[in-house]
Amino acid sequence: MSHFPPPGTPRARIPGPQQPPPPYPRIAAGLWRRCLGGGCALWALIAWITYETRNGILLPTLILLGGFLVPVVFVLWAYERHGRDLGVSAILGCFLTGGALGALGASLAQAPLAHPSAGMFAGLILIEETAKLVALVFVLRRQPAIRGLRAGLVLGAAVGFGFAALESVGYAFTVAASPGVELRALLETGLPRGVLTPLGHGLWTAIAGGVLLSRRRLSGHFRFAAPVAGACLGVSLLHALWEATHGLAIRVVARLTGPGMEGPLFAPGYAARPSSEQEHLFALFSVGGLALVALAAVGWVRSLARRDTPWRNTP
Repeated sequence: MSHFPPPGTPRARIPGPQQPPPPYPRIAAGLWRRCLGGGCALWALIAWITYETRNGILLPTLILLGGFLVPVVFVLWAYERHGRDLGVSAILGCFLTGGALGALGASLAQAPLAHPSAGMFAGLILIEETAKLVALVFVLRRQPAIRGLRAGLVLGAAVGFGFAALESVGYAFTVAASPGVELRALLETGLPRGVLTPLGHGLWTAIAGGVLLSRRRLSGHFRFAAPVAGACLGVSLLHALWEATHGLAIRVVARLTGPGMEGPLFAPGYAARPSSEQEHLFALFSVGGLALVALAAVGWVRSLARRDTPWRNTP
């Protein structure tokens, strides 16, 4: 005969099966959107206060926030969508260490090249892209399990965004250190670079990193095969076209409208005394050229991602 326990007697609870915690930290969905919105609002507030008060004490904060906001937001987006299983240490290492080493290597290699020319211009671009790829290899040298196209796209983009953030901050501090510089000139230098950051170094290094890590051996050794060299040369060409868009636009407008906009192709600055028609044509060709280069890079990344099944099935 079975006996039922009297009413009110506590019953033992059998714990159900527990899921192990994920090996990566939980980040709330949409964190990158909140960082982007809050960061833009904070940057605009700092810029307004600095402009109204003419107090330069906030300039370092304005420069650092403007240089790092967009790169950090895109790295957060890449981690949230496609890189949780890669680990926070790998993402941060590529963004901070890889970006700093890439910038350092590019600066050291550029120092001996002092005479401007088309060959020097192409050489500097190739050096920058190679330095970022070497920085990616250095950061991942002791993590043989990280390989594949998806990992290369995410971590390569992290290196590129870290490089772009440091480069933007460096340019902004150079302008700020110039005698008699105005806040308007500083904003005109930093704001376009911050907006265009996702279409530049992040994309180019993602492509090269994706090709590199897709050919990494199971032992962790990197294979610098012909496709890797081709990808490095290809992104260097995109980088060169991006940087040369300004000079190419001047040349095209000069050809179409006649004299008044002559000047060397790689000379800094704008042409003197352009007409209203020339200004409109220059804006059209310069912006259109940047858009074409960005579309080519985006198309290249999408073609790589389509061939990679893990890219569509990430955590």
